[in-house]
Amino acid sequence: MPSIGPSNFGAPGMKAADRPVRASKNLSESSGLAKPNLNRVLPEMWKLIKPRRLLMGGSFLLMVINRGSGLVLPASTRYLIDNVMGKHMLGQLPLIVGVVVAATLIQGVTSYTLTQLLSKEGQRLIAELRIKAQKHIGKLPVAFYDANRTGALVARIMSDVEGVRNLIGTGIIDFFGGLLTAIFAFGYLVHLSVQMTLVTFVILVIFGLILQRAFKTIRPIFRERSKINSEVTGRLTESLGGVRVIKGYHAEASEAEVFAGGAHRLLANVISSLTAQSLMSLASTVVLGVVGALVMYLGAHQVVTGRLTTGGYVTYVMFLAFMIAPIVQLVSIGTQLTEAAAGLDRTAELLSEQTEDAEPGRVRELGEMKGEVDFRNVTFAYEPGKPVLHGISFASHPGTVTALVGSSGSGKSTIISLVCAFHTATGGEVLVDGVDLATVKLDSYRSQLGVVLQETFLFDGTIRENILFSHPTATEAQFEEACRIARVDEFAERFPEGYETIVGERGVKLSGGQRQRLSIARAILADPRILILDEATSSLDSESEAMIQAGLNHLMKGRTTFVIAHRLSTIRRAEQILVIEAGNILEQGTHESLYALGGRYYDLYTRQHGLETNLFLAPGEGDKLEEAEETSKV
Repeated sequence: MPSIGPSNFGAPGMKAADRPVRASKNLSESSGLAKPNLNRVLPEMWKLIKPRRLLMGGSFLLMVINRGSGLVLPASTRYLIDNVMGKHMLGQLPLIVGVVVAATLIQGVTSYTLTQLLSKEGQRLIAELRIKAQKHIGKLPVAFYDANRTGALVARIMSDVEGVRNLIGTGIIDFFGGLLTAIFAFGYLVHLSVQMTLVTFVILVIFGLILQRAFKTIRPIFRERSKINSEVTGRLTESLGGVRVIKGYHAEASEAEVFAGGAHRLLANVISSLTAQSLMSLASTVVLGVVGALVMYLGAHQVVTGRLTTGGYVTYVMFLAFMIAPIVQLVSIGTQLTEAAAGLDRTAELLSEQTEDAEPGRVRELGEMKGEVDFRNVTFAYEPGKPVLHGISFASHPGTVTALVGSSGSGKSTIISLVCAFHTATGGEVLVDGVDLATVKLDSYRSQLGVVLQETFLFDGTIRENILFSHPTATEAQFEEACRIARVDEFAERFPEGYETIVGERGVKLSGGQRQRLSIARAILADPRILILDEATSSLDSESEAMIQAGLNHLMKGRTTFVIAHRLSTIRRAEQILVIEAGNILEQGTHESLYALGGRYYDLYTRQHGLETNLFLAPGEGDKLEEAEETSKV
């Protein structure tokens, strides 16, 4: 497994292509206030329900028993009032009470079983979706990460799936259970009084139409809430990670203001949804009042005229409550399901992003590599019509070092990005052992690739865990050998906990030199065939650099090494140096040949060497050093 931290290779943007590669988009830009895409949500919903259809079917059956037993109590009141109380038929009382008690016990047991089955399965579903989303994101191309903030992706994985539990959990069962109860109650109400039931039904149909319109309004609000929450979470994650920069520039107040702005946007969205919910609750209350008044008026007339008994009226009122209550409850349940649909839509949008290995043509497996890298007339553009590289051609052989130098933005990082297969060449070919890298399955390639970056990335774990990250199955002897070569043992064994010492987030508890030595040990343990060094020693003091350079020299032996060089004095021994300017190879050769050429490399080297000399040597000593250097060459 390669030793790779967060990449600074390449620039944000889309993949341009002669090859059919789809560009990664910024997911936050596509969210907006658009309604959840039901064409995308419904298939995803079925994918979740299909493997659980037996559970759902059994739960639905339990729900029917549960709702049916819940109607026994209101149905028994008619016989209790008319027969037992009105006609003094006390012999029926034990039977009525026994049936009510049995029905209540059945309702309680089925309610408990439903909650246990569905609530737990809902939580399993959340875990399953989070794992699936994280696994999918891990396979997306680097361009996707360039276009999307880390915090927003974290929110997609952790927050968006929360509401989905209602699709499998009690939410959807309560929804259908409410409908079933309403249907049962409606049938019995028709049996008791057709006139009152028809009047009530017309009012409820009107209320249902209002609810449908309200849900159409509230659904985009929940989708927008997920978007805002992702943005606020993303900014918060960045500010916490960059706390030293914020404090260094005394920017706590401005950062608090930015976060407050996002929090207020989230608050405004929540208030909007609460307003909509309140209006729906108001409408529900009004409907209850109107229906109740009409039933009182019509029911009293029917009892007085003898068309309905007193027990029948009481039973009618209770069944009416059992019909209306679930419909009113649908307001809250419908909101939960709407939120779940919005979250599932955003999750489905994420899962629809094309993974790296899904690119057409990536079918070839690489065996053990030699490490021969050959660029043949390679062009590349992040955006169509804006080329970054122009006809790059060179070859790097196993056991050699290829150094890339040039000004910022010249294309060095883009070339390395192509070597790492983070992007695919727009034109030309990048060959590894004679195989076009655009046709290779990336796991078979990157497992033989190692990267040591200038900014070392460490996980908040132990020294051992961070080194073993590149080769989790390494033996203790291999681990100790890597630590010895990279000189990690010199400081790690001085800690009370040794290699089990926690390094802190991004290794903040270690010095820059110690972090870099861990990175080198990690790369040594990976045993890569192709090694990328992004000037791994440029930010270190001379003593730390001397220690680390020995480990790097050992690491580079027998491997194809690419070095992005900022300090030119560190690459004088490279087998070939590529001088990159404006996406072209301006000069190519060894240090001696390029220095003798007197071109761009000579200009860069002498300017940097002179600057270093002026900074660290007394006046006049720099000229003497140059003379001595030229004499030694001769």
